Amino acid sequence: MSDITVKALYVSVVEDEGQLFIGFVEGEDEEEPYVMFRRDAFGGPVWFEVSDESLGAEEAVESVTRTERGLSILIDPAKASKFLMAREIVVKVTAATENGEEAIEALRDLMGERFRG
Repeated sequence: MSDITVKALYVSVVEDEGQLFIGFVEGEDEEEPYVMFRRDAFGGPVWFEVSDESLGAEEAVESVTRTERGLSILIDPAKASKFLMAREIVVKVTAATENGEEAIEALRDLMGERFRG
């Protein structure tokens, strides 16, 4: 069972000011839960956050696995305290998720060997 679940309705892949952002969001309201990955467009460490910048850390993601539920994101145990001790964040991605497949492919490229499935 996951520690945190985000049901992604919208997904965005944006490059802005030399940064690549991949975000999975439950809705259009700013208060909706989300997960976001960010990295320099030319490489470097990956920042990951859940619903607020205070719940984020650099190089916190141990792995991302595509499952029948969507994406299972495992947090490095040493960084779990940054995520309220959560070790698994599940992002539910369905056929109804806008830009879901595009974002999963971008995430596969971003995470490299840490992406499975």
